[in-house]
Amino acid sequence: MNQEIKKGNPLALLPLGVFLLLFVGSGIITGDFYKMPAVVAFLISGAVALLFNKKENLETKLNVFCKGAGEPNIILMVVIFLFAGAFSSVAKAMGGVDSTVNLSLSILPSNLLVAGLFIIGCFISVSMGTSVGTIAALAPIGVGISEKTGIPVALVIGAVVGGAMFGDNLSIISDTTIAAVRTQGCELKDKFKMNFKIVLPAAIVTAVLLTLVTLGYDNVANQSYDYNLIKVLPYLVVLIGALCGVNVFVLLGSGIGFAGVVGLFTKSFDIFGLIEAISGGIAGMYELSILCIVVGGVVSLIKFNGGIDYILYFITSKIKSKKGAEFGIAALVSVIDLCTANNTIAIVTAGPLAKDIADKYEIDPRKTASILDIFSSCWQGVIPYGAQLLTAAGVAQISPVEILPYLYYPGLMFICGIASILFAKNICKVKKANQTA
Repeated sequence: MNQEIKKGNPLALLPLGVFLLLFVGSGIITGDFYKMPAVVAFLISGAVALLFNKKENLETKLNVFCKGAGEPNIILMVVIFLFAGAFSSVAKAMGGVDSTVNLSLSILPSNLLVAGLFIIGCFISVSMGTSVGTIAALAPIGVGISEKTGIPVALVIGAVVGGAMFGDNLSIISDTTIAAVRTQGCELKDKFKMNFKIVLPAAIVTAVLLTLVTLGYDNVANQSYDYNLIKVLPYLVVLIGALCGVNVFVLLGSGIGFAGVVGLFTKSFDIFGLIEAISGGIAGMYELSILCIVVGGVVSLIKFNGGIDYILYFITSKIKSKKGAEFGIAALVSVIDLCTANNTIAIVTAGPLAKDIADKYEIDPRKTASILDIFSSCWQGVIPYGAQLLTAAGVAQISPVEILPYLYYPGLMFICGIASILFAKNICKVKKANQTA
């Protein structure tokens, strides 16, 4: 049964415009993207969303905001942030970051470190199925590499984010992949094969680009660096556990415990120092956690007021051909992701309608699932108010906007996605719904 498309209300998207005007606009005008904290900009946009739709009373709209803010995926993300902050802080306090970075510098020349970090991120994210968890595990190492080599921290963190988005888009245990195949009715393995062919060129070119742009940092490769292997072990446990597909909460929780034991054993801190490190790491994620909660509430209000319905209506009304249908699905999930800052929600929202479009224009469901996943992930990897960039920027203590110029992989993934629509043919033809065997 086809999904009925409501016309929606374009004015319901106004809160998102207010946020972009305040956050991005103030940064451009002042040259400092710290002038307007993202959480303040979103609180103001939330107030605008609450004032909208005078047909509903304030209490109803506040309930919508609170349900969106407390949505399970939002809360899970917050808990991941807190765990990640604690692990990063404990590992740094016991000297794990310095030892891990120094070991890397002793093994690889500096111009291969960032490309290597990107490739490691690809493997970890495919294994973990979470981009945020991958960033939480690798970003502290990236910051350490930047400090030791002089490579811009935004460049290193951009490589980490790129590697994280590779697996977020491909992993068979990623919630985006699962949502894409479930809404389109295809097999995980089949979607993976098609998706992999589309994004592999982007990953290869990214690795080459990262190698080329860091060529000028060879001069530090031959220096001698001190490291303690036992202090590297917590990171190895986290990385190996990630590759084995261990749950992100178990992974980060074990990492905190193991790093704490190593720190106590090496006398890097006492038990109170460990507690202080855990507390400090969690506290460092408070602003990011609050921001995610506020974003969830604002997005819920935008959807309640008809903003998402308008996007669905507008894009689907422009589709006239099979290729146009594929571009329409790509545009649909892209715009919804930009509005919701959550690629899983974007896929779940756009998925049923994308299925109807695919059936009408006989598009291979594997191709439709790949389009949904690719275009939601490439945008998710570049929006400065998304969990991925916010997490990375929080660890690196820089503005999310500073990372944007170095997000090579999400940009190349977008280009490969466009090319797959323009030039590639479907692997197989889809039978019409009424065609008999």
